[in-house]
Amino acid sequence: MTSIKTAGFAGDTLEIIAFRLHEQEFCVKTTTIREIRGWAPSTPIPHSPPDVIGVMNLRGTVIPIIDLAHKLGMKSTEANERSAIVVAEVHSMVVGLVVDRVSDILTIRSEQIQPVPEVTTSFDKAYAEGIIAHENGMICFLNLARMFKERDMEDIAA
Repeated sequence: MTSIKTAGFAGDTLEIIAFRLHEQEFCVKTTTIREIRGWAPSTPIPHSPPDVIGVMNLRGTVIPIIDLAHKLGMKSTEANERSAIVVAEVHSMVVGLVVDRVSDILTIRSEQIQPVPEVTTSFDKAYAEGIIAHENGMICFLNLARMFKERDMEDIAA
């Protein structure tokens, strides 16, 4: 099995939170996650970027709610009672990521993360830290810091 060295991994294990978008499994490091909330409608913001659904009040702080499926180039998520909002901190800004459902919190070994294969489509490999082959299938390991560049975060906050 080929492994990759990924910056920011402490030791040989890593805790991840796995979630589903359109029957595909994705994950992020738990250290980027503040909390997981049930679905609640957000307030739309005129002329916001297409992946920004709106904003919501999180204990007195207004945070942007991102359609993660749209951000990843997939069909937008149709939120329902099983949907969740994964509240993450990216570049010192708190955002809510809409996912179909949270599936698991896992501890993985760093050698389980394999490089993203070269593909000929327009897929931006910068969004993915790697692929984890798991007993229940493949999990795409997302890198939120690269997905939401600092200048993008400023645009969302504006």
